[in-house]
Amino acid sequence: MSDHNFLTPGDESLAAPALAPAAAARASAVMETKADLETLAKELNPVVGFWDPLELSSYNFWGQGEEATVGWLRESEIKHGRIAMAGFVGYIVHANGIRTQGDAIAQSVPTDLSAPAVWDAIPDIAKWQIILFVGVMESWRENKAVLSGEGQKHYMKGGTPGYFPTFDMLPHPVPFNLYDPWGASGRRSPEAKARGRLVELNNGRLAMIGLFGFIAEGSVPGSVPFLKGVIPSYAGDVMAPFSVNVFDAKALAASVM
Repeated sequence: MSDHNFLTPGDESLAAPALAPAAAARASAVMETKADLETLAKELNPVVGFWDPLELSSYNFWGQGEEATVGWLRESEIKHGRIAMAGFVGYIVHANGIRTQGDAIAQSVPTDLSAPAVWDAIPDIAKWQIILFVGVMESWRENKAVLSGEGQKHYMKGGTPGYFPTFDMLPHPVPFNLYDPWGASGRRSPEAKARGRLVELNNGRLAMIGLFGFIAEGSVPGSVPFLKGVIPSYAGDVMAPFSVNVFDAKALAASVM
């Protein structure tokens, strides 16, 4: 059975400041299979166990084989879980009228709006800046040269699902790495790190459910009885993130000018 060795903020390979690529530890390829997913599922939640209603783990994505498919699914779940955890907290922050101090755009948004309405209230050019930043981070994560410089492979080629490279190869110095900027992971035992990886997956799954619960209750009041009266209604369209049709070139250009 393959070792479920994906990294989270508590892993030392993400934390080493100014780690030279030549000195990076070479990570051995770990190709996980559907059987490994079944084992991992029991470790995560013995009650639910392995649940794959769409049978995605049985697919052969892009003809790359079972191990590559499982690697893609593992990376996707970890990534979406992390985004959902940030989104869950962000929803609460914005719904409570908390704004970033010193940010003129954030300060211009009224504090009595629901969280989705806060997004609608910021200019489209600000939204594009956020999307561009996400795209840059995604490109850095997928960059084979960057991964190779840190002794890693792509997650569909036996690399570590959930691993995010340091910024040490950037020509412009970056003061901190994205994860574990204070280098605290060295004080954690291997057992604590292994448990942390399981906790992250479970928290990510719960956050995905929770965030969509917020969105559902806001869009269709009463659809989530537990949140009735807690989440304010939202009259906008959560599936239309921009004020104009992004496929209309003229309207899009006008919105960002």
